[in-house]
Amino acid sequence: MAEHDVDVKAMLTRLGIDPGGENPGVYDGAFAAGTGGALASHSPADGALLATVAQATRADYERCVETGLAAFPRWRMAPAPARGEVVRLMGEALRAHKDDLGALVSLEMGKVLSEGLGEVQEMIDIADFAVGLSRQLYGKTMHSERPRHRMYEQWHPLGTVGIISAFNFPVAVWAWNAFIAFVCGDVCLWKPSEKTPLTAIAVCKVIDGVLERSGWRGISNLVIGDVVQVGEPLLDDRRVPLVSATGSCRMGKIVGPRVAARLGRSLLELGGNNALIVMDDADQDMALVATAFGAVGTAGQRCTTTRRLMVQRGIAAAFTERLVASYGSIKIGHPLESGVLCGPVIDDDAVRMYERAVARIREEGGEILCGGSVLDRAGCYVEPTIARVPTDFALAREETFAPILYVMEIADIDEAIRVQNDVPQGLSSAVFTNSMKTAERFLSHAGSDCGIANVNIGTSGAEIGGAFGGEKETGGGREAGSDAWKAYMRRQTCTLNWGDDLPLAQGVEFEI
Repeated sequence: MAEHDVDVKAMLTRLGIDPGGENPGVYDGAFAAGTGGALASHSPADGALLATVAQATRADYERCVETGLAAFPRWRMAPAPARGEVVRLMGEALRAHKDDLGALVSLEMGKVLSEGLGEVQEMIDIADFAVGLSRQLYGKTMHSERPRHRMYEQWHPLGTVGIISAFNFPVAVWAWNAFIAFVCGDVCLWKPSEKTPLTAIAVCKVIDGVLERSGWRGISNLVIGDVVQVGEPLLDDRRVPLVSATGSCRMGKIVGPRVAARLGRSLLELGGNNALIVMDDADQDMALVATAFGAVGTAGQRCTTTRRLMVQRGIAAAFTERLVASYGSIKIGHPLESGVLCGPVIDDDAVRMYERAVARIREEGGEILCGGSVLDRAGCYVEPTIARVPTDFALAREETFAPILYVMEIADIDEAIRVQNDVPQGLSSAVFTNSMKTAERFLSHAGSDCGIANVNIGTSGAEIGGAFGGEKETGGGREAGSDAWKAYMRRQTCTLNWGDDLPLAQGVEFEI
């Protein structure tokens, strides 16, 4: 698919977005123009203006919260499988619009088309998962110590779930949260990144028909606005029992304490500084592809991007030489152009961050093996970069949201695990080895301290069936599969006495 084959205006129109007008930045059961200032969305691919959005104010935020609160009592009483049916229809609507939505993700965020389509597919997959989950919100039955008593636990909806999503996955992260929350009986309030507002509007346009036809408008709400008008009110709002926030560690250190100050819950998915280890017995062909995709995919702007490569000393020189050569074949360009593997970074700020990191690598003694330059063309393009550094290189402890890979030599798996874990972040990790002992060492209690640990696959590209999230400064949250649904519900322990007397627990006696 070449860039000139895409009629951008027609695509936006099919998705309900007026490319020449000011689009509504508020969805509260119906689309409404926000009463704040206009927000322009430019494509990082070429700087072109895609459309403008009318941002929400505090009053618009209040209206959206009230809409969700009004819908919640009826929604929570709908049987969970009935809620699952609504999510199934949303998934079908996304299937029907997959091509346009995927292209819009690529245009507005900059990831290549296959990744844009993959992100929409991820939404569809989590919808399918949530439909099955709607019949599996299990509680446990426990044996009581008291005769003729039954104990069990059940799960209830929380209420309104606030979702703060980041630019790098502008639609999938919303779906991870919203579709699970919906089948749990919650309503959702979405604050998307101000860098990718159009994809959020497009998703709401797609599901609007489903909500209208099924009679459930109001369970999904959208507010596009800045920190003061929308972000801070959401964090401080006692009517929002759970705030799920995806972003940087710096952002999480603001969100977590602020929500906790009102004794609310937060689900934090924050930065990653992910390491891929290649041992001398590894399948080097597989490791090469995994490293290149992990480091270059999404122009290095995934939270699971491979940022540190640790190669065992015996193969380090040869493997690094092959990797540098493979970077020479990576086509950089417009994300909708055929054959492109690396699109632009999100904006000029990201370009400057890349430049500062490259300058620091050189100043602090790292060796740039390839890349290191900003491309002189329209758009926000930088060269994927490989730098050889020692294992204690200070900058490698930080997360630079750009396609920069630090290569280090390690002696053995013990050194690799120690160096991998010696960073503040703890999201994703991977080792390539054909040794069962090495693999098990990596996965043991004394191995990787990350929320995700992979053997013979890379750090990037998680499936929705597992719980996604990380440890340490990554925030500790879990989204998507497994039992991550429990974050969106409240647990209740129930004891039922079907006998004729009242024995007390622990043998306590109380006579009156």
